[in-house]
Amino acid sequence: MRTRPTLSWTPTDDLPPGTADPGPVADALRAGGVLVLSGAGLSTESGIPDYRGEGGSLRRHTPMTYQEFTASARARRRYWARSHLGWRTFGRAAPNAGHRAVTAFGRHGLLAGVITQNVDGLHQAAGSEDVVELHGSLGRVVCLACGASGSRRDLARRLEEANAGFEPVAPRLNPDGDADLTDDQVGDFSVVPCAHCGGVLKPDVVFFGETVPPRRVERCRELVDGATSLLVLGSSLTVMSGLRFVRQAAQAGKPVLIVNRDPTRGDRHAVTRVALPLGTALTTLADRLGIPVDGGDASVRGRPRPQA
Repeated sequence: MRTRPTLSWTPTDDLPPGTADPGPVADALRAGGVLVLSGAGLSTESGIPDYRGEGGSLRRHTPMTYQEFTASARARRRYWARSHLGWRTFGRAAPNAGHRAVTAFGRHGLLAGVITQNVDGLHQAAGSEDVVELHGSLGRVVCLACGASGSRRDLARRLEEANAGFEPVAPRLNPDGDADLTDDQVGDFSVVPCAHCGGVLKPDVVFFGETVPPRRVERCRELVDGATSLLVLGSSLTVMSGLRFVRQAAQAGKPVLIVNRDPTRGDRHAVTRVALPLGTALTTLADRLGIPVDGGDASVRGRPRPQA
């Protein structure tokens, strides 16, 4: 039986209220040395739903766990059928104004780095460099047997060839690129093995129930240590993988600032939470700072995302 991961968090009444004033965030950016920690809320304006916001996928969708994926060939078939269909949309998503604003802040020397909990590659597609992908990237796949890494686009081509005529209609896409399909729609979908050793392929992402690689966590901790402040964008901070860096910054006396429409698990550690849509808030901040933001023209859209 597929069990639901523990992913919920209930806000308490004693959390500080949000504000519509982005002034403190503007002040932090002017000072420089800001470390960005982004979550799924930053990508909703690119057409990728989040997990916990209004209409979030956790209200109806249980993400794949590492334990289920590795233990069950049937679960892997279901995952790859749904993910293959979802990739057709997910892989075409374009950066939005929020991603482009973060890139602009970085180009103007205001950031100490970017840590993202997202697996969509949209920070890099917008032109941000040296992004730490805390939970990995759907743009890559890895073999669980030999460790070989490859491009998701190459895997998509192989899956297309192995499943000619696979054209089910899915009503929804989830934040992990998993489209909602019934077991009947999955049918006898063919999963392809590693081209090098014939082993089991897995997306190069951290599934629920799996741990973030220690070296990646250590790199993030180093970035927090070197930053002047921490700016959280579009994350509820429900899971510890992101919350730990908020706690680290707060314990070190570094200001934590959050831009998220809903309360977050990190609000009690923050000097402010700006309760505005990400695109609006970040473009407003760029205007205040006199920093131009690319308008999503060909110079941005044409940039390929890293695939390996």
